[in-house]
Amino acid sequence: MIKVLGRANSVNVQKVMWCAAELDVDVERVDIGGAFGGNNTYEFRALNPNGSVPVLIDGDFVLWESNAIVRYLCDHYGTGEWKFSSAQEVALAGQWMDWYLTTMHAPMTVLFWQLIRTEAGVRNAAQINTAIAEATKHWAILDQHLAACDFIMGDEPSMADIPLGSSAYRWHSMGFERPDLPNVKAWWDRLVERGAYCDNVMIPLT
Repeated sequence: MIKVLGRANSVNVQKVMWCAAELDVDVERVDIGGAFGGNNTYEFRALNPNGSVPVLIDGDFVLWESNAIVRYLCDHYGTGEWKFSSAQEVALAGQWMDWYLTTMHAPMTVLFWQLIRTEAGVRNAAQINTAIAEATKHWAILDQHLAACDFIMGDEPSMADIPLGSSAYRWHSMGFERPDLPNVKAWWDRLVERGAYCDNVMIPLT
């Protein structure tokens, strides 16, 4: 059985668990990190020297970094739209996955920490407003892309949807006024119809 080390409320762990569920891959998840601790032990850092989650263990194969894990699962266990047949498709999916990390993740992290993990009385309004504006600019790019397709790579979901889709739950669930991005909202509504997404991503924000 594949083992995933990481707590359920980590967006990076959620990516991996959602992907595994879509692929019908049996995974045992172990609570590590955050309130559970365990990620600074010698044993854990021998698996991931960064001390971060998730870590995937598949037999004697160990892998860290959530996007890398998603790619591995799709390449090794995927079928249909979850396993691309051309280098061009792999590259385009990777483009959107990496764009999330390099562009979207930073403002979304600010929003999450300020609105979910910071008490209301000590939140930094300037940081929140700046992050909303920055994230809105990025979501608008995706909104334009989704005007021509139901999912990021076409008619069906793929690994390209995993990082941004995991973040989309937070974008639509945190308590602030959002601009009207109809294509992003319609795409997210389609993700919400998927049991694997609901079970592994749409959990209370803590």
